[in-house]
Amino acid sequence: MTAFSILQPNDVSFGRGCAAHAAPKVLGFGRRVLLVRGRSVRWCDDFHTDLVTAGAKVTVVSCSREPHLSDVVAATDAARAAQVDVVVAVGGGSVIDLAKATAALINARHPVIDYLEGVGSGRALDTVPTPFIAVPTTAGTGAEVTRNAVIVVPEYRKKVSLRATSMMADVVFVDPALTDHSPAAVTFGSGFDALVQVIEPYLSSRATPYTDALCRDAIPRGLRALLQLADGENPSARDDLALVSLFGGLALTNAGLGAAHGLAGVIGGRSDLPHGALCGRLICATLQVNWEACQRSGIDASRFEDVFRWIDAAIGGSDHPVLKLAGLVERCSVPVLPILSEMTPKEREEVATAALSSSSMSANITQLSHVDVLKILDMSRDFQRRLV
Repeated sequence: MTAFSILQPNDVSFGRGCAAHAAPKVLGFGRRVLLVRGRSVRWCDDFHTDLVTAGAKVTVVSCSREPHLSDVVAATDAARAAQVDVVVAVGGGSVIDLAKATAALINARHPVIDYLEGVGSGRALDTVPTPFIAVPTTAGTGAEVTRNAVIVVPEYRKKVSLRATSMMADVVFVDPALTDHSPAAVTFGSGFDALVQVIEPYLSSRATPYTDALCRDAIPRGLRALLQLADGENPSARDDLALVSLFGGLALTNAGLGAAHGLAGVIGGRSDLPHGALCGRLICATLQVNWEACQRSGIDASRFEDVFRWIDAAIGGSDHPVLKLAGLVERCSVPVLPILSEMTPKEREEVATAALSSSSMSANITQLSHVDVLKILDMSRDFQRRLV
């Protein structure tokens, strides 16, 4: 058996109501708090009040988009000015990434861009991050248990990562109740991100017995949860999807991702399209092309058979599993992405080239060619045309 290690936060709580214990944990790190939050979730207002009532001095940073480099710089400046003891994120993946990057860079000795992959010098973090606590309010990215933050750099038309093992959260509270009654666009956009983030690590060239255990549970669980939520609000399905998101974050941290995320990161950096929608629209063609490439190369394709079997069991019907999954994308009203049809030949070539060199692609189950990646783009476009 190949040796492996496990990277995860030391303190993770999961379950309805567990977020009620967040305030005491925060105050255990100090009284000067940077609270990074989204615009919604009433619970965050109560949480803020609890902190202030207990004597905390709270500085609030709002996040309403995927964090841009300018957002990280501004949040870091605010945290330094307030001399914060702890950074807390309450929100979706973008909120958590902004908070995570801020916590990592408060004590940094160099400009923020110097630490970014792909646009800066990729300098390693040279100081210890400020303590960081994550409370996700969407079930999707698993960012609460990953070691990187995705940052948009508009000047370069790229999404890049700030990455270090030391960026893992100190404390995590995954309370599915905070996701109840989320809008459909949030539920299914983030939900397909969660599903793809357990499918790709299961198929990853870096998969381990630890990540396999997570993904074998999470893939069928995620498929069932999405189907149930497509029929209406369902607390049990919310619980399942939150668990899938958590498992996905742990799985990708320890096994990496694949071509769907490689393409989603590049296209998202050029267009600002929702990451989850991109993953949902790209995963079906990615499965098909990867399966074909493995067969051509003589690579064991039994893991694809596992995924196809789970899709068959969850969705039923007589279509090929890839088509069944594409049908689920439509049933959940994942947004149609015109960019898949509107890219010029030159843009398609540029996207394929950039995706092949992305960090996500490095863990893909097999080495795809430029032609393979172009085929994923073409098939993803065709799935939209066929099923919309």
